[in-house]
Amino acid sequence: MSPMPEELTPFERNARVLLDESVSRIDGRTRSRLNQARQAALAAAAAHERRPFWWRSFTLMPAAGAMAAALLAAVVLWHGEPTGQSPLAEGQRPAAVEDIDLLADAEALDLMEGWDGSSFYEWAAAQNEPSGQSDG
Repeated sequence: MSPMPEELTPFERNARVLLDESVSRIDGRTRSRLNQARQAALAAAAAHERRPFWWRSFTLMPAAGAMAAALLAAVVLWHGEPTGQSPLAEGQRPAAVEDIDLLADAEALDLMEGWDGSSFYEWAAAQNEPSGQSDG
């Protein structure tokens, strides 16, 4: 048995005692088989350390493949974004600019100040009627 270090907590000391007692209750044949399995595992671990580095790097292939796929998707999506050039033909202005021009035009606002919109609503209602004619 190994000596108990001083820095063990009470839980660790109790666990150590229980494990030591359980080992002492195992018969010799089972201890021998456990020891052989331990020695085989240690030999396999030592053989694994002697393998060349490139062989161990194959274990990272799934992670490397996932990273490559994510990078490819990012590049494809990044190149698919618009370049910022307007699809409008030369000399055309976007509709938003025209709307701002209407709001900024003082004369157009003066025309709209006295407008109650009733004639427009009558016209719109007439457009929805099956006959297409208004009442008024």
